[in-house]
Amino acid sequence: MPLEARRLIRKMRGGAQSHLIEAEDGHFYVVKFSNNPQHRRILVNEMVAGVLMEYLGFSIPAMRIISISREFLERHPEVTIQLGSYRIQPAPGWHWGSRYPGHPDTVTVYDLLPDALLRRVSNLREFAGVLAFDKWMGNANGRQAVFFRRRESADAGPFFALMIDQGFVLNGPHWDFPDAPLHGLYHRPAVYENVTGWESFQPWLDRIIHCPEEVLDRAYKQVPLEWIRGEQELLEAVLEKLLARRRRVPDLISECRRARPQWFPNWRTPPG
Repeated sequence: MPLEARRLIRKMRGGAQSHLIEAEDGHFYVVKFSNNPQHRRILVNEMVAGVLMEYLGFSIPAMRIISISREFLERHPEVTIQLGSYRIQPAPGWHWGSRYPGHPDTVTVYDLLPDALLRRVSNLREFAGVLAFDKWMGNANGRQAVFFRRRESADAGPFFALMIDQGFVLNGPHWDFPDAPLHGLYHRPAVYENVTGWESFQPWLDRIIHCPEEVLDRAYKQVPLEWIRGEQELLEAVLEKLLARRRRVPDLISECRRARPQWFPNWRTPPG
């Protein structure tokens, strides 16, 4: 069941104009609204990608559907979406939420880390795996991630990465697969320095290639009807294409490597 929004914390950066909101369960969620400037399909993409990423074993924030009521919007008139020179309110209803990794007053989340710290991220290997995922999903954006320490003390050890912002898989609102070679790359090549060959993409690459149809069916069923009303058959067709793309992923990775070989300096075999 959806969680009711309780309290606005702040507006977030980014093209979707998300807001950080406390929900009735006491957790905090980065909420993308169904009438966001990037299109309603962005929420569908987030849900589908999130279900698949959970199955494949990536580190992502917990997902929940967040219900925004008229009463919440009346209490928080500052919750708005900027469209050109004017502002509108989010539509009351169900929206997509990504859980913030802790209380925002005590947990600091970083969009960027210097390379010296980035190389010490505890789950750095996932960046190779998630490149395979982004190639499969036709992510038209660069890979997005945030970093935080799992404990509050400053000496708690290395940072941990969460893969976020899957809204532009399936080429965002277009629901197709343009497959540009550099799509899906994280913008800092340090995360790929430990890629030495195809084994660096495991176990995620094999999981993608052999991803069962039932997982995509489960992802489809978790999308609220109000997000896809009138587009159910179109989404089904897109997911069928996604299923057929699984075995193309190694070729898509190879195309990426040929386009930017200097980002994979320790890959032992020559580009195929």
